Order: sequence, then C-alpha cells, then structure tokens
Amino acid sequence: MGVRQLITAQVEEENPTKSLVDLENLKISMDPPAQVINQLIKLFEREQYIVLIERSFALTKQFPNSFLLWNILGFANKNLGRNKGSEISFRNVTRVHPDYPEGYLNLGIALKNQGKLEEAIDIYEKVIKKAPDFVDAYNSKGNVLKDQGKIDEAINAYDKALSLDPDFAEAHNNMGNILQDQGKHEDAIEAYGKALSLKPDFALAYSNMGNAFLALGMLEDAIEQYDKAIHLRPNFAYAYNGKANVLKKQGKLEEALEQFDKAIHHKPNYADFYNGMGNVLFALGRLKKSIRVYHKAVLLKPDFSEAHNNMGNAFFGLGMVKEAIGHYNKALQLKPDFVDAYNNIGNAYHNQGNWDKAIRKYHKALSLRPDSVDAYNNMGNTFYMQNKLDEAIKVYNKAILLKPDYIDGYNNIGLAFLEQGKLEAAGEAFEKVLSLEKNNAKALFNLALLYNVQGNLKLGFELYEWRTKVKENHVRPARRECSWDGCQSINGKHIFVYEEQGLGDVIQFCRYLSLLEERGAIVSFEVRPKLQKLLSSLAGEIVFTKKLPSPSQTDFEIPLMSLPHFFGTELETIPVLNPYLYAEKTRTKLWAEKFDKNTFKVGICWQGNKGKADIGRSFPLTLFKKISKLSHVELVSLNKGYGEEQLRGINFEVTTCGSEFDSGNDAFVDTAAVMMVCDLIITSDTAVAHLAGALGQPTWVALKHQPEWRWLLGRHDSPWYPTVSLYRQEVAGDWVGVFKRMEQDLLNLLAKLEK
Repeated sequence: MGVRQLITAQVEEENPTKSLVDLENLKISMDPPAQVINQLIKLFEREQYIVLIERSFALTKQFPNSFLLWNILGFANKNLGRNKGSEISFRNVTRVHPDYPEGYLNLGIALKNQGKLEEAIDIYEKVIKKAPDFVDAYNSKGNVLKDQGKIDEAINAYDKALSLDPDFAEAHNNMGNILQDQGKHEDAIEAYGKALSLKPDFALAYSNMGNAFLALGMLEDAIEQYDKAIHLRPNFAYAYNGKANVLKKQGKLEEALEQFDKAIHHKPNYADFYNGMGNVLFALGRLKKSIRVYHKAVLLKPDFSEAHNNMGNAFFGLGMVKEAIGHYNKALQLKPDFVDAYNNIGNAYHNQGNWDKAIRKYHKALSLRPDSVDAYNNMGNTFYMQNKLDEAIKVYNKAILLKPDYIDGYNNIGLAFLEQGKLEAAGEAFEKVLSLEKNNAKALFNLALLYNVQGNLKLGFELYEWRTKVKENHVRPARRECSWDGCQSINGKHIFVYEEQGLGDVIQFCRYLSLLEERGAIVSFEVRPKLQKLLSSLAGEIVFTKKLPSPSQTDFEIPLMSLPHFFGTELETIPVLNPYLYAEKTRTKLWAEKFDKNTFKVGICWQGNKGKADIGRSFPLTLFKKISKLSHVELVSLNKGYGEEQLRGINFEVTTCGSEFDSGNDAFVDTAAVMMVCDLIITSDTAVAHLAGALGQPTWVALKHQPEWRWLLGRHDSPWYPTVSLYRQEVAGDWVGVFKRMEQDLLNLLAKLEK
C-alpha cells in the first residue's frame, strides 16, 4: 500500500480527501530511507501507533524536515485521539511543504477535533485562497460550520464543493448528515445512496445510512448497512458502535456488548463508545461495572455531561443517592440546560424525601422543556408521596394531555384516584392502560388492589399474581420447574414457601401455611431469621429456613401471598384462626410484672415505616392525649423506630418499655408479650395491627379515609381478624374525628367494666 493510500484510508471517517499531490511522488532526500518508511507503514497497518509515534518522533531529530514522517505522526496521533499531537505534526507538514493543500486540510481536522473551530475555519479559508478549486477544503469547511450550528453556511460550502465536482461522494455524504440532523431521515438515506452510487466502497456512507435506518426504527436494514461498512473496513469503530446501538434496541444486550468491545478495540480513546457500553451494562443490571465504564468515558472526556448523568443513574440504582446527586450536579454544571439531569436529580431528592427540592428540579426541567411528560409524571409522584392528591392528579393529567398513550401517566393517576376513594375513575384509568397494552403488569396489579378493596377477593387475588412481573414489587416468581398451580396434589410432597413484602404481610398470610399442612404437605418457609421465633408458634411442623433449595430438593414452591389465590379465597372463605400466633408465656409473665396491675393498659402505636405504603396512615402521638387522661388508663408504647422521637415532645404520660424492648435478634417477641399484658391495642395501620389481630387481642385500628385493600370499604370489623375493630376517617385527613369516636367508645367500655 502506498503512503498516500494508507493515510487516506485512515482519515475517511472524518473527512476523506482527494490529494492534489501523490505523497509517494513527494518523497525527497529530506525523508528517511525507503526501507525505514516501509517499516513505519507496517506498524501503521498493525495499528501499533504508540511504537510508531516513538520511532517516528525519534527520527525527526535526524530528519526534522521529513514530509513523510510528519504526515505519519499526524495520522498516528489522530488515530490515538491525541489531537494536539496531530495538530503539531500537521503544522510541521505545512512548514516543510507550505504549498501542499492537504497538509492544511489535515491540520484543520486536528483543530476541529479539539473544538478549535474558528482556527479550523481560518485554515480552510487560507487553503481556499491558495487553491480556489480545492473541493476538499469546501467540504471540510462545511463540516466545521455544521459543528458550529451554522447549517445554512455549511450547506453552501457543500454546494460549492458539488458545483466544482458533482461526483464528489464525500459532499453528498455530508449533505446526508445535515438532513439526518434535521430529522429528514428518508432524504438523508437518498443522499447516502447517491454517495454510494459514486463510490461503492464508501464505508462511512454505509455506516451513516445505518444511522438513518436506526433513527427510523428500521433495525434490520440498519444492521445490513453497518455490516457492509465493516466488510469494507474491518477496523471501522463507528460501524461497530452503530451495530451495538441497534442490538441494544433489539434487546440483544450481550451481543451489543460484543460490538462495543470491537469498537473500543479499534478506537480505544473514544469516550462515546464507553458511554454506550455503560448504558448496555446498566440495562443488564451490572451497575458497578457500568460505573467503571462511565468513569473511563469521563476520564477521556471530562466535559462529557451525558456520561456523568448516566453514572448518576447507576449510583442511584445502587442506592448511593448522595453520589448520584454529585454526578447529576456535575452534568448540570457542564450542561445547564440538561433536562434529563434535572429530572434525575429531582428523582434523587424525591428518594431522600426532600420534596421541595425535587419539585423545584422538575419545574426547572419543565421551564427548559415544557412538553416533558416525564417531568410532569415525576412531579405527580412527589405530590402523591406528600398526600397532595389533587395536585398529583393535575400534573398527571398534564402528562397525559401531552402524550395521550402515556401508560405510566394512566397507571399513576389511577393510583391517585384509588387513594382518594374514586374507585370508578381509578378503574377507568387502569382499563385505559390495558386498552393500550393488553398485558400491562402494573395495570393488572393495580386492578387487583381495586377489586380486593371492593371485596372481590377471588378476582383480586387472581390478578394479584401479576405482582411478580412488576419490578418495583421485588417479588420473585416461583421457578417454573417447581411452581405449584393450586390443583396438583401436595399430599406427602415438600412445598417451599418464601416470604415477600412487609412484616405485616408475613404475619397476615402465614396462616395459610397451616392449610398446606392440612392437605398433607411437608412445609418449609423461607423467612427472615428475626421473624422465625415469633412464627414458630404457628400450629403444625413448619420448617423455617433462610436458604433457597434447588429444584431437586423440593416438589413445589410458591411465594407466600400467592396462597390466597390458590386456595380460592373469597370473603366467606377467609381462613379465620383466632388466635394463630402466640406470645411466649414466660416472657409475657416477666413483662406483666413490670406494669401496674390496677390500670387499664392500652398498647399504642402511631407511626409505620417511612415509604409509599405509609402515605396518610400514620398520625401524631399527641392525639392520644385525651385518652391518656381517662381514669385508670395507662398508655403503653409499642412503637419502635420511626416516631419514637415524638415521645420526647409530649406533655402527658406514656409508659415506655425501655431499651431492652425487642432489642435482640428476634422481632416482635417482646411486643407480642406486652400486647398480651394489655387490655386493648390502639394502632395505626402497621405490622403492629396485624400482630395484635393474629394474637387475638382486642384491637382498634385507626384507618385513613381510603385504606389499604385488606381493610375493605365501609366495614367496622375485619374478616381477617375477629378481635379487630376499624375506625375510619370520615373525612380525608381528619384524625381528630377518629380519636373522638375512639375516646367515646373507650369511655363506654370502661363504664361497662366498672359494673
């Protein structure tokens, strides 16, 4: 291969040139011997650029005016992404041979690659003055003008090139790039086709046509074009990158990784390739590895705002919210109008419960992009978490107005309506989702919540099975080879049940384990170790474990909350076992000795764990003040964790159980014992309510206006727990009314006890 052809092949991806002078014919006595040059070219062909640069630069000491050495150094530096080195080398080319136009052309490319666009324009103007008919100069000038956003001027430059040479394939290709940027993908394909008709071996045009097909969603056509480009140029990094992006869209993530590897192999210092690879690793859930790859991208390109934003997403996915915010802020510092970064940092603040900051970030995103459905949706979620349901519905509606087929918007507005008790509107929203996507797991799961709260448990629990397909629920479906469908005989069979969701769910539904034993099953239950001691009081011979058996070690497996469905549970067939959990007698006796035997002891709990499930459920401890003043009443705190700090700010008496209360490895064992000492339990909708009901203790549960599905609608009793009475808000948010009714009922109860 001649020097000129070698170098031209290497620059095609940036700006193909038609040399006015054949480099081989320019070899003069100031160059090293031909044998030395040929050795350098072989290094170039093997892509051993670092060795090539070291040897060539050393030779410039002996041959400082070597035209060929400086050209080779220029292209070797360029291929390594060392644009400054490329600039210096091509400046030496123009010094050695000031009448060689392509030297200026390549110098302009080196300047362009460093973002020195005005300097590049000056260089091209200089070339055009020297050689007014130099087609490549107009073409290269057009490329820089395009980068400056001067589209009309860029088009004029390309037109000038084509007026000088109508068969100049490179200018047709670049015109295609302009059309592509304008969203005129079909027109771009036509321009690339023209370039290829003139130059059938034009790999870059094939790759660009692939980009256009990708933008049109014509993925197989895109793959075909990238493959043609790669066939022509097996080291064409950009074509591998394009193919990787198509494979990612097709969901072929492992294959996409392979293509990114090839792109990086051929162009190891190009930040965009690392960013693309990071996105695939992120999609595969390999978040730690994606962070390492994004980090490589920002090392190569410190002002790479997109990579910082993506790294923030990866940290956020790992729960490292502080680190995520740091990268989102860096992205915004680099790109102050970066809408996605404002959305993402808003989500991070939302995650921290910093609602005001989150809302401000979403507003900023909307000020930059008023049609951002994601910003409206995210803002709605933040209002929802604050129980500001009217505001949430308002912004969800804005998102839906902008995007009438917005599935997330309909699902979320449906949940807001459900929270307000507007069940018909909620159902319509979920059905709308299903009209758009027949098997949308979130909508079907949300309908399960709706049917269950209405008391249609048979249909509700059937649809509740969709929860395993909703990522946010974090529920593993049973492995196919050992799943139980409720019909197969389990007599004498081993069935493995595993817990899911919260403590209250485990306590409420562990009753079904006994039903499995009644059918003759050998039951093992995977549950967190801290609950095993409490649950060991269940009837039967249930084996508790924390290890997942292999399929060969069990006949069947099932997640705990699938049992109501497979037992065909309806309101009339709820398995009522009263009680079905028991406190330790010795522990109960020890706690009984700590309390005044002459008081009416009311165990109280007011605060659940923070999170979406707790919205509107908890109430302030201060509401117990009037009850605390009733004659002979002693309030006993059963509250652990969140909300305990409220004990320090009250002006009435509440007995606390001390630091030893449930301080060991076993959850609720002291709580259960103290409950058995109490005469009554008054609690918010927390795991404490379920434990009290499972123990068969008299319990009053204070419920928000539209409670969770398990408490149904309108009832003052619970079909799940015979000893539980329900006190519902008559007006949303009105806890005072609830406590007035409880206070009066407690007065009546105390009066009866005195008779």
